[in-house]
Amino acid sequence: MNPLKYKSNYDKYPVVQLPDDYIKDCFPGWNAILSEIASKLQQKVGKKNILVIECYPGVFEKEIEDNFLSKFPDVLILNSSSAMLCEDKLNALLKEDITDDEIFGYMTRRNIDCYFDTIKVEALRSQIKEAKNDLIIIFGTGAAYIQPESDILMYADMARWEIQMRFRRNELGNIGVNNKDERASLKYKRAFFVDWRICDRFKKKLMPKWDYVLDTNIKNEPKMATAKAIRAGLKQAASQPFRVVPFFDPGPWGGQWMKEVCDLDRDQKNFAWCFDCVPEENSLLLGFGDVKFELPSIDLVFAHPCDLLGKPVHARFGDEFPIRFDFLDTMDGGNLSLQVHPLTEYIQEKFGMHYTQEESYYMLDAREDAVVYLGLKNGIDKDKMISELEDSQTTGKFDADKYIGKYPVKKHDHILIPPGTIHCSGINGMVLEISATPFIFTFKLWDWARLGLDGRPRPINIEHGKNVIQWNRDENWVKNEGINQIVKVAEGDGWHEEKTGLHECEFIETRRHWFSKTVPHKTNGSVNVLNLVEGREAIVESPTNAFEPFVVHYAETFIIPEAVKEYTIRPFGESEGKECATLKAYVRHNG
Repeated sequence: MNPLKYKSNYDKYPVVQLPDDYIKDCFPGWNAILSEIASKLQQKVGKKNILVIECYPGVFEKEIEDNFLSKFPDVLILNSSSAMLCEDKLNALLKEDITDDEIFGYMTRRNIDCYFDTIKVEALRSQIKEAKNDLIIIFGTGAAYIQPESDILMYADMARWEIQMRFRRNELGNIGVNNKDERASLKYKRAFFVDWRICDRFKKKLMPKWDYVLDTNIKNEPKMATAKAIRAGLKQAASQPFRVVPFFDPGPWGGQWMKEVCDLDRDQKNFAWCFDCVPEENSLLLGFGDVKFELPSIDLVFAHPCDLLGKPVHARFGDEFPIRFDFLDTMDGGNLSLQVHPLTEYIQEKFGMHYTQEESYYMLDAREDAVVYLGLKNGIDKDKMISELEDSQTTGKFDADKYIGKYPVKKHDHILIPPGTIHCSGINGMVLEISATPFIFTFKLWDWARLGLDGRPRPINIEHGKNVIQWNRDENWVKNEGINQIVKVAEGDGWHEEKTGLHECEFIETRRHWFSKTVPHKTNGSVNVLNLVEGREAIVESPTNAFEPFVVHYAETFIIPEAVKEYTIRPFGESEGKECATLKAYVRHNG
């Protein structure tokens, strides 16, 4: 199956390329890293030097020990883990946030100090103070908490997606506990609700103090860069169009479309998801000549929230990126799980999130038999439906067509799914999902009696789900508010603009532009997220030459920081003279 009928040009490793002046600020390989740090320490001869290596959870500390720390003779080396609470005490302290639920916890309010035993910390600090060694190195998660002042602060960062892969390979546990062999989903839950929240808070405090940043995302292929160069790269990204690094994952319902369009491994059974713009999960690649330096893209949100998001969006969401684009591929696959997302007050009360998952399905492609399940059928008995859903956990049977609306869809349809609306994509559809970012808050109601890829039943959340289903979202509602609420709002020479959603209950606005010539765009106070939904390639340009022209290809998601203000898009290369289309999302506000 080849939906494109031509060779894929999808870029799986987009890079923000720094000027050549910064090549000297990047040190690939342990030998180069050792040489640079030794050189810096040599400049401080005659005094006691302290090197702190703060590690984001997921970094393989043993790799740093074997390849870097072991090369320093006559040095006092301390690991922050030696000052942590014992496992039982730490689990008891964090239990209210981790919870006993299979999927959901509570967004912790704790900080980095919660992992540590006060007496042990004071003992380590005394040891550092009294040490006679010329060089003291303290490393690990929380190293900069134990030793806040240092001569050199190296921050070993780690991409969220790579952490998840290490969880799955049982190479890694959570902070302070020996749970490496626990199910990956449980380790992920603990990280999502506790570890990553705490370490992101600590990271934001440390970022202005960084001297070097260490990238060990690829085992035994480290890269280190000066903080000066990393800051320059983040500043550059916040002032130009860019893409984050997409990642692809199989699933029990996954399809075959992305294999062809995104040029993925044909030997894999399927690909279900592509997270194409989820800055909390995706990476950002900075280019130092031919070297690609990987950072979590959330670092850009932390470093330049107003330039990236816009002041109104930052005022509302803080340093969180509120718009998510991802792919859901069911071509030659199966139905997604029947699901519903929580209302805002429910997610606030139960999970400590201040906004919920508002979403829509944009049909990037569809076969003739493609459908979506959306809302309820008119006049159903809601108590009977819930009873049958609950029974399905033992019977393995539920007649979705009896209760849920089922609608044919075609390419470029847009389905609006405000919180509380039951929904799922059926087979043979390729969905560009546009939603708010808190993406794990999905209450599955029915999963077609199948197992996950781990051979276990996927967790069902009927108890949560029944509390948020909006029972008035029936066939009448779908007809009037749910599908293809498309209105032309503007036009010019060779282009026209349509409002396609989202629903009035949702904070994201989407606009589709069809164009065969240059289209003018303005950010209007909000970060813009776009996908080229029609056409082989297009080019994004600055009317004032404020940034280098930026080429995007079919199905690629790209981000325009609010600081860009004005930009244009036109067909490019093989698409010149042909009609293309982009779908743009931004946060509604009164500006």
